[in-house]
Amino acid sequence: MDLQTITEKLVADIGRLRFGPPVATVYNPLEYAAMPYGAYLKRFGHRPKEVLLVGMNPGPWGMAQTGVPFGEVQLVKRWLGIDAPVGTPRTVHPKRPVMGFACTRSEVSGKRLWGWAEKTFRTPQRFFRRFFVANYCPLIFFADNGRNITPNTLPAADRRPLQVVCDAALQQTVRWLQPRHVVGVGRFAAARAAQALEGMDVSIGCITHPSPANPRANRGWEPRVAQELNDLGIRL
Repeated sequence: MDLQTITEKLVADIGRLRFGPPVATVYNPLEYAAMPYGAYLKRFGHRPKEVLLVGMNPGPWGMAQTGVPFGEVQLVKRWLGIDAPVGTPRTVHPKRPVMGFACTRSEVSGKRLWGWAEKTFRTPQRFFRRFFVANYCPLIFFADNGRNITPNTLPAADRRPLQVVCDAALQQTVRWLQPRHVVGVGRFAAARAAQALEGMDVSIGCITHPSPANPRANRGWEPRVAQELNDLGIRL
C-alpha cells in the first residue's frame, strides 16, 4: 500500500467521523488540497527513509493553505517547488479563509521547520533522501469563534475514534517508508507514535515543536533540534 493509497483510505475512514462541541467547523486539506499534497507524495514519498518526522495536525496558515505538512506558503513554492490549485473546504469558517498559494500569511512553525531543512540540507533532494514529513491527524478543527482546537483537546468520545483511524494510517505509512526512526514533532505526536507503533521495529523519539506558542522554540529552535536529533542517533 503506497502513500497515495494510504491517503485515500485515510480520507474515506476519517470522512465517516463526526465531531461535536466545541468543534464547529472541520477542514480536511487531503480533500480540497489533494493536488499539491499528491505532488508532495509523488515527488518526495519514495522509500526507504531513515527518519519520519510526524507533526500533530495541520496549521491554519500552513497545510490548510498548501496541502503540505508544515506547509508555509513561500517555502513550499520556492524550496519544495510545489504550486498547484487548491479548492475550498466543504464548510468555510469566515475567520479561517482558505486562499491556497495566494495566502499572504506565514505559518511560523512551517517556516522554522522547512527553513531548518533548507539551511541544513540545501536541496530538497538531499533532505528527502533521508527524511519525510507527515502529520498524525490530517484534520483542522475550529470552534464557533474561529479558535483552533488541537486533536489532543477534543472530548474523549471524539478523540478515541479519530485516534483509531490515524493510528492505522501511521502504521501503514511506516510499513511503506520503512524508517529506522519515527520522531514526533512535539510531545503529542511522539506519544501517539509510541502507542500506534508499539511492537514495530522502529525507534521512537521527540523533538521540540517549532510553534511560537512553545517558549522553548523561541530560544534557538534550530540548534536545539539539531542536538535533539543527534541525541536520538540521527546525524546531520
